[in-house]
Formats: sequence, C-alpha cells, structure tokens
Amino acid sequence: MTLSGRVFLLQLAVILAVLVAVTFVSISQSRAEFHDVQGQRMLAIAESFASTPLVISQMGTPQASLVLAPEMEKTRALSDASVVTITNAGGRVIASSDPTTVGKRADLVAASALKGKAWAGDITAERQQYIVANVPVLRDDGSLIGLIIVAEEYPPIGTELVAAVPGLLIYLGIGAGLGVLGSWVLSRLVRRGTRGLEPHEIAELADHREALLFSIREGVIGVGADGRVTILNKSAMELLGLPEGSAGSRVADLPLDDQIRRTLLAPANETETVVSTGARILVLNRRAVMSRGRHLGTVTTLRDRTELAELQSQLAMNQSITETMRAQTHEFFNHLHTVFGLIQLKEFDEVRTFIGTLTRRSEEINNEISERIKDPTVAALLVAKTSLARESGIRLQLAEDSALGPLDSTLAADVITVLGNLIDNAVDATAGLSDIVILVGLHDDASMITLSVFDPGPGVPEDLEQRIFSRGFTTKSTSPLGRGIGLALVRLVCSQRGGQVTVHTGGGARFEATLPYTPVDAPDGRP
Repeated sequence: MTLSGRVFLLQLAVILAVLVAVTFVSISQSRAEFHDVQGQRMLAIAESFASTPLVISQMGTPQASLVLAPEMEKTRALSDASVVTITNAGGRVIASSDPTTVGKRADLVAASALKGKAWAGDITAERQQYIVANVPVLRDDGSLIGLIIVAEEYPPIGTELVAAVPGLLIYLGIGAGLGVLGSWVLSRLVRRGTRGLEPHEIAELADHREALLFSIREGVIGVGADGRVTILNKSAMELLGLPEGSAGSRVADLPLDDQIRRTLLAPANETETVVSTGARILVLNRRAVMSRGRHLGTVTTLRDRTELAELQSQLAMNQSITETMRAQTHEFFNHLHTVFGLIQLKEFDEVRTFIGTLTRRSEEINNEISERIKDPTVAALLVAKTSLARESGIRLQLAEDSALGPLDSTLAADVITVLGNLIDNAVDATAGLSDIVILVGLHDDASMITLSVFDPGPGVPEDLEQRIFSRGFTTKSTSPLGRGIGLALVRLVCSQRGGQVTVHTGGGARFEATLPYTPVDAPDGRP
C-alpha cells in the first residue's frame, strides 16, 4: 500500500473514532437533557392534575376509579405522557392509562412519595427506563390519600442513533474529503523529501546500505555538518582504532591522529590523501555531500596501504640492489679497461700498483664498516649504498662514533628498511650538487638503536617537517614506486617498533630514527 493510502486510512480511522465518540457524547448529553426537562415537565403535570378539585374530592371514594378515569385520560392525551396512574395510599392502582395494572401494585412508585413527598427521577420497569414524577394527594389534615404518577419513556438508543445518522454521514463525508486532500498533500510533501520513495523502499535501501557498509573491506566514515560521525562501518573502526559506539560522537572527541581529524572535518573534496598513523599507512578519499545546494557533511573512504607500502619497500630494495650491482659492474669494467690498457702498454708495474690501490681502497671501506657494524646485513647495505653513491659523485661517510652489534633477522630487516630509505632520500636531495658528503651514523645502547643521516642539501622547510612523514609527501616530479612512500614507510616501521623519526634543518637536513634494540651474541665467524 502506498504512503498516501496509509495516511488516508489512518485519517479515516481517526475521523470515525472521533465521530463515534462525539455521537456517544451527544446521546449522553441528550439523555441528560431529557432527564432534566422531562422530569420537570412530568412533575408539573402531576402537580397540576393532583391539585384539581375533582381529584381532591373523589380520591378515596368508592367511585374514584370511574370518575377520575376520563379526567386522567384527558391529562395523558394533552401532556403526551406515556403513563398516567392514580394509586391509593398503599400504592395500588385505582386508575391508569394501562387498564391491565388496575388493582395491582404500581411499579413506578418511589418510597419517598409514599411518605407524602413529591419526587421525580428515573425508574426502570419491564426493561424500559422511564422519567417518573410522583405527587401525593393529601387531606386537609396532611394525611396521604393517594399518588398521582406521570411517566415518560426514554427514547431507545437505536432511535437516537438513527436520528443522528444523517448528520454523521454528512460529517463523515466532509472528513473523508478533507482526509483524501490532506493525504495527497502530505504524501506529495513526504515523497518530495524522500525523492519519490515509499517507506518500504526506504527501509530496503537502508538495509542494503547497511549490508554494503559492513561487507566491504574499505573503511567508510560519514561526518555531518555539525562535526558528528553519522556513518561508521566495522572496517573504519578497525583501521582507525575506534571503540564500539563511536557513531554519533563528535570527531573532535575521538582518539584520532590530528591529520586524520583535519581530513575528516574538511568540507571540500579530496582524493588519494596518504596518511601515516600509528602502525598503518592509509589512503583517504573524501567527498562532500550536498542536497539542494546545502552542505550536509562529508563521506570519507579509507584503504589500508600498509601491505602495499611494505611490498613497495621490498621492490625498492631490490631495485637498489640492482642499481648497486649495475654501479659496481660499471666500476669493475672501468677498472678492467684500465688494467687492460696498462697491459697493452706493458706497464706491468703500474698494473700491480693500480690493482693494489683498488684492493686497499676496497678493504679500507669494508674494514671501516665491518669493524663498527657487526651485523653483516646492515654492513652489506652500507657497502652497497657507498658504491651506489660514488656512482653519483657523492661520498657516503660513516660517522666515527658509529657502532652497531649483531641483530636478529627481523630487527635487521627493519634497520635496513629505515636506513636504506633515509640514505636514498639524502642522495635524491643532493643530486646535481658537487663535493657532497653524506654522513651516516648508527648507535646502539641497551634498549635503542639510533640511525641518523645528514645531507648538506637544501634542507626541509619548517612547514613541511610533519607533512613529509604523515602524507607521503614527495618533492620529486615522478615516483615509479608510488609517490612519497619512502619516508612514510620509515615512520611506519619506527612506530611499529615503538620508536620515532624526526627531521632537523640547519645547513642541510638531518633525519634521526629510533628503534628498540635487544643485543644478541654474534655467531662464530661473523665479522
């Protein structure tokens, strides 16, 4: 059934209920008015009849029944009363408009009337209700001679209802017409507000939306114009770490990262915003919700990019290894060509000297790193990055106070991820500059590894010091592995370990990352 049909039936039911109630109230008032008016009228008729000289003179005589019957019938006819009865002092009928009651005890007698007091009220006799007046006829000494009874039947309720039907039908017709018009107008207004949807269609749409929100892997969070959360699916709660019952709360009151809070509360559309929060990297897309030019709020979708970022990091590491091997291969061929030329020139002493110099230089670099860095995987990374930087005309130098013990494989992988990305970032920042030295520091104590990379490049503007981590920021025009994922991944790894990464600008940029560290004994044969 359509909305207008339901509204019409409801209005019709209300109108019928009101009409029924009004009818019963009207009948009750009519019967009360009948009681008051007819009671006074019956009492007046009885008093008038009782005060006639004929009644006074004949009451109590043997011929009273014959003499008073015509007068009594005349009074009944003139008054249009239902019953007119004359009784003796004991309440037995001596004359009545109903001859069958003569000699019997009268039914329409009140006890107070037998005591010589006039009375008017309701009496029910033979399933019929009467309005009755009892007036005593008294001797000169005040003793009771008899009673004059005048009664009028109450009209049946059915008769009153039948009499009221025409009016009820008129009112019902008017009410039904107004109900149809009102239902149509209300239905149009409601359908305009619901975009032409019926209630059951709205309910189905809400059910489908609920199923959709809680079946997709992406997080969805809606924020109203007042800053309160209106939509929040399970994925969004998990990605943002929100407790149950967060829907309906103000965004400002929720335990959210400042960058995410600003993103959710911003009114404009925004796409592919990368945010690093806690142990996750999230991609946010926000769209404003408008209705007839009015801003209703925003809907933001969240995608977890953490696994993708880790895969990109692994791919970047593989690419770095490939580039390192290419650089070393290129350097090896240059040296090989030099040796070949010296041999062609039969400069054998120079060959020995050149090879010795190369060997000593390589051993110095390896020894310098391996003496201070006891973990072979981290040491190998530094050796590879040194060769790769040298290919770009950049010298990678290990700080003199650097020292790092052996690490477990998981922690070593995290150190490689953080250090590799920081070194790559420094090399990119100083590309094209001459006489560049990048200073790398590694320090450990009983509970923390500290990694630092300093480059004498242009540094990081103060207003970007947080954005470069939290929004996957990049200054490169192209990034084949995903824009600005390196520093965001550094922050992610540090956060997962309970550490942090910071940047300081002054004569360049100095990045410092901290990671929890538990020393382990180096296996035999390790450097």
